[in-house]
Amino acid sequence: MFISSQNSEPSFKGFTLVMPAVAVGNVGQLAVDLIVSTLNMSRVGHIHTDCLIPMAGNNPYATCKEDAEELHTPAEVYTAAELKLAVLQIRAPIVQTKSKKFRQLLVSWIKASGFSRTVVLSSSHAYQRDDQQLQGTPLRYLVTPSLLKVSADALKELGWREMERVSAFPGLTDANTEPRLYIPGGGITKGLYTDSCTEDLSLAVLLLFCSEGDNIPDAFTLVNHLNDWLQLLDNHSPEPNKWKIPPSWNLLFGSGIPPALF
Repeated sequence: MFISSQNSEPSFKGFTLVMPAVAVGNVGQLAVDLIVSTLNMSRVGHIHTDCLIPMAGNNPYATCKEDAEELHTPAEVYTAAELKLAVLQIRAPIVQTKSKKFRQLLVSWIKASGFSRTVVLSSSHAYQRDDQQLQGTPLRYLVTPSLLKVSADALKELGWREMERVSAFPGLTDANTEPRLYIPGGGITKGLYTDSCTEDLSLAVLLLFCSEGDNIPDAFTLVNHLNDWLQLLDNHSPEPNKWKIPPSWNLLFGSGIPPALF
């Protein structure tokens, strides 16, 4: 359920929604951090649900001490009205038994809000790629039939590779088995994409093959590819693709090693 932090309910009619999937390396979440921080987006509300592990913390995008004291929750919505852009940032893992319920909640909220299109930023385990997925860049995309109707030319111009379907039983050539969509480490990515196809939603998935570790470079790669499509930044500025790193990234790996250990 979406709860507005403003006096009136915000209108998302015609907006593009960008959201992460909680996936390997948290690449989607880090990429969304860069978007919110760089565009100085305004928080307009949050999604209240029992599907996410409950947690709260300080403002991850604080620019001064007063801002830092704001309380933030696991699923918050930000907007940049001039770009007709909304972002849903998810900061907590999904409760294991409530994945389907959370997907249904997202689909119904997206439909009710009137978003023109939704882009899910995700990732998948690099070590589980098959031979054909080793070719080209680590970026892959998926798009629902509804969005393909209006974005086919733009996607073709970008030259991205669509996520390959793989054999259900690698190494076996059986004419009776259809290749399947397989996104290991992708969280709800596959389920949300499949649900969106069924519900005729305009949704695209941008994902990167990666490994767990320092995934900041992967986040920059993913958000730059997104910017190539959505043109979020002013490409005519002296410093194109200049993303602003949020202060919370200083704590990504915790505080330093205690000197007392030595």
